Amino acid sequence: MPTWPVRQHRRHYGRSIVNPYQAYLLERWNAGCHTAIQLFQEIQSRGYTGSYRRVTAYVSRIPQAQDIPPRRQGRRQLLPMVAEPVSQPLTPRRATWLVLRRAEQRTAVEAQQLAQLHAQSTAVAEAIDLAQDFVQLVRQRQPAELDPWLKRATTSTQEALQRFAKGLHDDYAAVTAGVTLPWSSGPVEGHINRLKMLKRQMVRRVTHQGITSHRESELEGEFWGHLHNLEPKGRGENSIAEKRLRLKAV
Repeated sequence: MPTWPVRQHRRHYGRSIVNPYQAYLLERWNAGCHTAIQLFQEIQSRGYTGSYRRVTAYVSRIPQAQDIPPRRQGRRQLLPMVAEPVSQPLTPRRATWLVLRRAEQRTAVEAQQLAQLHAQSTAVAEAIDLAQDFVQLVRQRQPAELDPWLKRATTSTQEALQRFAKGLHDDYAAVTAGVTLPWSSGPVEGHINRLKMLKRQMVRRVTHQGITSHRESELEGEFWGHLHNLEPKGRGENSIAEKRLRLKAV
């Protein structure tokens, strides 16, 4: 049974006002009613509040699933049944998550889609295998598998994978530590982003028109207070408080 042709651009994946009436429209179409105005009036009586243009746009794409050119359409022609697709079409974003998702978290439909994607070509299969192997060695912390993987990626036919492997070679020590040690730089990056946000907020508030010098001092003290709360203890001369005093003495 042919399936409904779904547009590939992600902006068309959202909910449409026609969605609740698609099953009825397909049922009436398969029963022989191919007049858009009649279908529009019928779903209006069922509570549809959208425009006629949306209905015509939906109905005009049904013959694409039946492989019927516009010039050969006719009411008396025996047409195949039309049904909604079982799953959404693969976009680059969905295909990426499909490859990187854990095997136990994939549904049967997703596993079938991944198998079909793997069978498309040798280049696609190679990219999928390398991506899944890299994710596995990172998740399971297998530093011994890093060098063999880098060798495979460097000799790959995919230019993007070669560039990725070269970048890992340039930061080999950090990458090795990342797949060996349980610690993460995530908290440090979070503090850095927080400091940048605070700095931008203070600058905007200080430069706002009409602010007094007294308020500037309050904002400056507030900013330094945030920095002091984030720094480790026992920094001595390198502490934020010491740096602040030295700056005021200049």
